[in-house]
Order: sequence, then C-alpha cells, then structure tokens
Amino acid sequence: MIKNIVVIGAGTMGNGIAHTFAQSGFNVNLVDVSQDALDRGIKTITNNLDRIIAKGNLTEEQKAETLGNITTFTELKNAVGTADLIVEAATENQDLKLKIFGQMDEFAPENCILATNTSSISITKIASATKRPEKVIGMHFMNPVPIMKLVEIIKGYSTSKETFDQIYEMSKTLGKVPVEVNDYPGFVANRILMPMINESIETLYNGVAGVEEIDTVMKLGMAHPMGPLQLADFIGLDVCLAILNVMYDGFKNPKYAPNPLLVNMVMAGKLGVKSGEGFYDYSEIKKAEKVSKMFLK
Repeated sequence: MIKNIVVIGAGTMGNGIAHTFAQSGFNVNLVDVSQDALDRGIKTITNNLDRIIAKGNLTEEQKAETLGNITTFTELKNAVGTADLIVEAATENQDLKLKIFGQMDEFAPENCILATNTSSISITKIASATKRPEKVIGMHFMNPVPIMKLVEIIKGYSTSKETFDQIYEMSKTLGKVPVEVNDYPGFVANRILMPMINESIETLYNGVAGVEEIDTVMKLGMAHPMGPLQLADFIGLDVCLAILNVMYDGFKNPKYAPNPLLVNMVMAGKLGVKSGEGFYDYSEIKKAEKVSKMFLK
C-alpha cells in the first residue's frame, strides 16, 4: 500500500504534486537542494489552499491537516528512508533526471516505486539509470496540478504490470483521471499540443496575425479555453523549447523543429509568466494571482 510519498523539486509542478498528495491524506516529504525554493513552495501551497477556502471548498482544519502532511528536506538521502513512491519533478533535462534517478535508486527502499513527472523524456531511458527498471514509471501531471484532472501514466519498456496497476489505481484516489500511455517522445499530450503551439508561433513569426488575434481565433473558433500563445507563456517557453527538442531528436522530423522566434525568446530570457514577459507582458500584475484566476474562477 502506498502511503509515504517523496516529491523531488519544489517548483511549479513539484509543489503542486506535493499539495495534491498531502490534501489527499498522504505523508509527503518535499525535497529541493534550496531551502529558499522549499519556502517558496510551501508559501505557494498555502496561498492555493487559502484560495480553495475562499471558494468554500476547504476548511481551515483541512488546510492545517494538508500542511501538516508535508515535511521539507534539502537532502534526498534523508527524505526517502520510508518512501513507498518517489515522484521526480525536476527541470525537463535528461542528464539531470538520469543523475537524480541514480540517486533515488541508491537511497530508496527496495520496494519503492520511482516515478517521473517528465512531459517528454523516455521513461525507458530514465529507468536505465536504475537497477529496478520494472519499478520506474511516468506520472505526467498537468499544470496546475491541484486543479487539472488528467495524469498520463507512461509505461517504460520494462515497467511491470504490478507497478502500472498500483500507480493507475492510486491516481484515482487523488481525484485524477489516469490515462495509459506508451513510451514515445512527447507521449500523447505534448505530441499533439507542442506542434500546435509551435505552429502558432510560426503563424506569428510569418506575420499572418498578432498574438491576441491568433489566440482569439483559437478560443472563439475552436472552443479552446486559452489561446496557444497564452498557454505557452503559462507552461514556460523554455519548457516548450525543451519538449520540442526532445521530440525533434526522437523523431528526426522537421515538423517538431522549434521555430526560431521561440528559440530567440528563450535565449533572451522571455520565458512567459514566470519571467514576467513572454508573448504577453505580465510585469504589471502579480504573476501567481493571475495564473490562479485563470483556473479558479
């Protein structure tokens, strides 16, 4: 039975995953190399819980219980001693993930399942950094994690049926809808989404229409709740670029090649909401408040 969870990374995805497990009654150890990042992560979780309370969907007592279920650590070795499941939510960088999984495999109990929140990198490749590939699996949560229902459950080449079944059923206890996906670059969500975002950037790059016009067409014409360029800002343009590069390297197909405008914006530090500027200007607002209002209406 899975009860004790370790989440690696206190950033946007990591603190959202920790929040979701803790609110569902799991014991959560949240790990980051930076105490400042951990403090920011707990602050974000606290603020998000307060917003849920304001909507009447949570009590102060439940908020206290949720926060009480989370313990923070700056050393992975100290956090994983009793772990049943570790969810890695570090930056979308293959070398970094391979290093982390080697450490997870070394320090975690023998029966512990090792999961990654990667949005595009091969689960089979990540599993190769461990001596327990049958216990390595992908859990691709959507952002913002406490709100979005979907979890892509990705099987690596050696992932056992027992591991898959455990994670699939456990995801339901989080109030999520798990979907079984096989291990190919981009999986399902980003294999479809990223080419659309890239083509939207291409449309802007070619001067067909402006940012707001492109997003308006997709919102009003295609019933998308958010335009693709605004969504790219929310995801992070650096993350979009990293995913497209993984897909381009994996398929060797030019349709996945990142548009030069995206490359230049990332090099210039225009990463979207998290940097204050992307396709839209977020400098005059509190970024976290704007993001929450997008989803917590």
